[in-house]
Amino acid sequence: MKSLAELDKLRERLQDEMRLREGREDVKVVVTMGTCGIASGAREVLTAILEEVSKRGLKGVTVTQTGCAGMCHCEPLVEVERPGRDKVIYGHVDEKKAREIVVSHLVNGQIIKDWIIK
Repeated sequence: MKSLAELDKLRERLQDEMRLREGREDVKVVVTMGTCGIASGAREVLTAILEEVSKRGLKGVTVTQTGCAGMCHCEPLVEVERPGRDKVIYGHVDEKKAREIVVSHLVNGQIIKDWIIK
């Protein structure tokens, strides 16, 4: 850090990241992070979602993680929950799909039906 302005910018960025993970928002995105999910790339998926939500400045979105969902054959899984709507669970998500989920589902409200676990 070379200036107070740099420190303020860092503080603001970190507060935004923490807000995404606190769970007080309207839309909830959950990445399953059990052993099978992590082995399948769930950490990278979580990072991609956090980056995309932050990059687009999306408000009202909480990104969190959970343990195993019992569907190891479909990992990594990403759940999207909107108030008053059914939960959508996407399977076999990689970094590219994670970013597309943010754009299509969170930004444009379009569920990607081909990726849904039924």
